[in-house]
Amino acid sequence: MNIFSVIARAKPEAIREYSARILDCFGFTLAMTSIENLIILVLMLMIEIIPAIMPSSYEDIEEKARKVASLVSYVQIDAMDGKFVSSVSWPYLAEEDVAKNFELPFQDTIRYEVDLMVSDPLSATQIWVKAGVSRILFHVESVQDPRHFVETVSAQHDGVEIGVAINTITPNDILEPLLSKIAVVQFMGIAKIGYQGQPFDERVVEKIKELRQKRPETILSVDGGVNFDTAPRLVEAGATRLVAGSAIFKTDDIKETIKKFQQLG
Repeated sequence: MNIFSVIARAKPEAIREYSARILDCFGFTLAMTSIENLIILVLMLMIEIIPAIMPSSYEDIEEKARKVASLVSYVQIDAMDGKFVSSVSWPYLAEEDVAKNFELPFQDTIRYEVDLMVSDPLSATQIWVKAGVSRILFHVESVQDPRHFVETVSAQHDGVEIGVAINTITPNDILEPLLSKIAVVQFMGIAKIGYQGQPFDERVVEKIKELRQKRPETILSVDGGVNFDTAPRLVEAGATRLVAGSAIFKTDDIKETIKKFQQLG
């Protein structure tokens, strides 16, 4: 029996009581009147772990995706063109690679999202959707009109989820016009994005808390600085997705590492 069948059989009084307990853990109150709202809260408590690949080649994606294909539902690809951030990842290492058609591996087993740390996220979206990603994440700082970007991608790529990433120095208020149109908000947990293994930026904790209190239904993700020391604090602040690169791929036992992260929820 899964969690949803349990909810379906529960009495309304029990649902309200359990809802109140969950909400109290998050530090806010909300009038709970439906099973659907409780399901939203349950989903908030299910921590999703997403391994991040900063590819040096297509083969690098293949190798790392193979290691986690049976362990997670999603893998994140860090796409960097050396303009929006100083780092460069494949396929932006060479112009001929960008022009090539390619398909991401193991799509029958895992789904992909791409973190577009690029100067032209609209053009990059075309490349990565064609390659097989299910979700694109654009950085709110990389476009002049974030709302127009979201509307354009939605119109061009039906069925592809859109998420927005935000740096620690960017006010959360900039996200307000987008929240009803996107699938996830990704907070960057480091000040210098585009590099794995960077030190954790403490400012992200308060940013997560602030948005969680305002928008309890929004899926909140954190990318950068995620490890066993910082993850509990991020979850407590309200994050429901943890994106980790070096913390996963530089361990001796990837399966056990992912399991430990998942148990934080």
